[in-house]
Amino acid sequence: MGTDVMTERIAEGSLRLQARIIGVFSLLTILTGIFAQGFVSNKLVVGGDAAATAANLLAHKGLFQLGFAVFMIEMACNIVFTALFYDLLKPVSRSVSLVAAFLGLTGCVIKTFSRLFFIAPLFILGGAHYLSVFSAEQLQALALLFLKVNDRGAGIALVFFGFYALLTGYLIIRSTFLPRILGVLSVLGGLGWLTFLYPPLGSRLFLYIVVLALFGAASLIFWLLVFGVNEQR
Repeated sequence: MGTDVMTERIAEGSLRLQARIIGVFSLLTILTGIFAQGFVSNKLVVGGDAAATAANLLAHKGLFQLGFAVFMIEMACNIVFTALFYDLLKPVSRSVSLVAAFLGLTGCVIKTFSRLFFIAPLFILGGAHYLSVFSAEQLQALALLFLKVNDRGAGIALVFFGFYALLTGYLIIRSTFLPRILGVLSVLGGLGWLTFLYPPLGSRLFLYIVVLALFGAASLIFWLLVFGVNEQR
């Protein structure tokens, strides 16, 4: 077997491995986000009821802290996914892939910073002596306010993820090593997230947007894990 053939096969194997690693980190990002948001935040935070929310947080403090830790893992996986996907797509257009990566990483930074407001209620409700100047009702209201700021920060991050999905979708459509339908689904998902430019609209359509975005992400993950990329192209 010639040296050129061996080098080519090693390169092809490396590309397949990279595609599968991207699929794994994308899957981890989705699963950790679903757990932290769906099974922790949505279970403990009662919208519009500061007293009930405070009672839930104090009664399930460990679960709430676990949710915060999983949110951090989600963002770490998202950053790895974004960096590796940039590397995979840069042969299509290095400049567009770089801009997309910066937009995706900006969304990660905003969402990570917003999680400070997610964990803050535990300090507010922790009974520290310097907070005794506030009444219990005021502390509960402040805790709920911080949780709402966390949600708004996550909504802002979704806008950047929307632009990221648009550009990566465009790159996938232009590429010859991934199915174009995956790019189309990414573009549609990105348009959905851009509805959060006007938060009331994004919140109203959230369920439909999530279903569409999850379908597109699941399709991409399945393709990367099972088929990888067309190495020759």
